Order: sequence, then C-alpha cells, then structure tokens
Amino acid sequence: MVVYAGQGENKRTMALLWRAHGAVQDADKVSPGPKQGLSVDEIVDAAVELADAEGMNAVSMRTVGKVLGRSGMALYTYVPSKGELVDLMYDRALGELPTRYDVSQGWRSAVVAWADDYWAFFLRHPWVLQVSSARPVLGPNEFASMDTVVRLFDGVELPALLLRRIVGTLANFVRGCVQTIAESRQAPGATGISDEEWWYARSAALAAVVPDFAQRYSALIRLETEGATPPDDDCTPYMERESTEQFKAGLEVLLDGIDASITKAAASAAGSAGAT
Repeated sequence: MVVYAGQGENKRTMALLWRAHGAVQDADKVSPGPKQGLSVDEIVDAAVELADAEGMNAVSMRTVGKVLGRSGMALYTYVPSKGELVDLMYDRALGELPTRYDVSQGWRSAVVAWADDYWAFFLRHPWVLQVSSARPVLGPNEFASMDTVVRLFDGVELPALLLRRIVGTLANFVRGCVQTIAESRQAPGATGISDEEWWYARSAALAAVVPDFAQRYSALIRLETEGATPPDDDCTPYMERESTEQFKAGLEVLLDGIDASITKAAASAAGSAGAT
C-alpha cells in the first residue's frame, strides 16, 4: 500500500511539522476546548510505535487513541486527521537519523557510514517505505536528512546539478535495496505462506510448464551457477541475504562512479582554466 504525504490541510500540517523549530508559537491544539492531557508529540510517538509493531495499516485515529487510553475523537483536538498524522509520523521518524558525519577521512567513508545508517533506519521503520517519495512531506527532519547527504561532499569539486543527481541516486539506491528485505519479512504474515513453501511450490510449477527453461535462458542459468551466493551459517533467508549483498556491491560501484565523476569534473575545470 502506497501512502502519499500532504493529504491533510496544508497550512495546519506545516504548522504542526514546524512547531518546534521557531516557525509557530502555539500549534499544540487544533480547536478550542479543555486540555485532554495529551500533546501532539505523544500522539505522534504512539502512532510511530504502532506502525513499527503492526504496520501502517494498523494506524488510525481510533487505534492510536486506544494506545493512549483515549478515544479517537480526543486526538482530533491536536491532530486534525490521519492525513496530518502520517506526515508527522514520517518526519518524526526521520529525526532519528544522524546529521553529522566524520569527513576527515574523505567523502567516501562518510557516505558508507551514512548509507549504513539509512539502511538500518528503514529496517527499524519499514512502514516509512510505504510513504511515497513522489510527494515529500517538507518537514524539518526531511530537509535535515537531505542536507546531511549534501554536506558529505563539502569541498568536493562537483557541478551542483550533478551533485544533486548523485544525492538522489544514493537515496533511491538504499531505499530500493532495503525495500526488498522489508517486504520479504512481511510476506509470510501477509500471505500465510513461508518463503520456503512459496519457492518450492513456484519453482516446481515453473519446471513443469517450462521444461526447456535452461535452454531458453542459458545466460541467466550460467550467471546463477557461476555467481551463486555461498551459503552462510546464520540461516539468513535467501532474499534478505541477496539484497544485503546487492547493497554492499552496488554501493561500491556507485562510489567508484562518483569518484570517476569527481576526476572528470576536475579535469574539465583544469582544461577550462588552461584555455583561458
């Protein structure tokens, strides 16, 4: 299920997102009335904990109210609807991410540290992957998380437009790799079938209907045979292990490409300087 940000009332959502950052003096209540002994932060924290434990589908104003020992109606005094709540949850979760990295050893080691943290963040909060990046939340922590990645390249000679594309590619790469793991962990509960049962039944059916599979797809068979991942000792599920290795290998390839782009940009700048 894809969830889109910005489904609540725009001005109210922005006020709630930025209330603790000097933009809004008092955004803790939506409408006048007696205090209910709650705060926006308490509501958002409860919603995040619920989503972590049971998934985004479990989150509603009623279920969050139940966690807090209140009715769903009591929450509307502070958060107008689930639309605003989703935006607040997303931005609150992003606030866990570090905003400072050691770049003394160069941008490459800093990017690896950031990517590892970003990867772990999604595994702690897999529901965040359901919030589409097509419509950003525009909250303070979302901006801070993006600003952090850009600052990893401080002092690196790259054209601004290229750096913008690189930052987007890195974020999308990590998100895409970790999404496979998050979904593979959720699949047995959602389908009622374990990974082992699914692969056994599906593979047997494929072999029955395509007996010449190896001849049709010889290049793929050769790749699977020669590049098979060695078994490990901790019984990590196949898809999780493959996605983890893809993340490691793919990140190295991306970093090599960025390194080549830096060298190319420096050569271009030197050429332009020499021409003048």
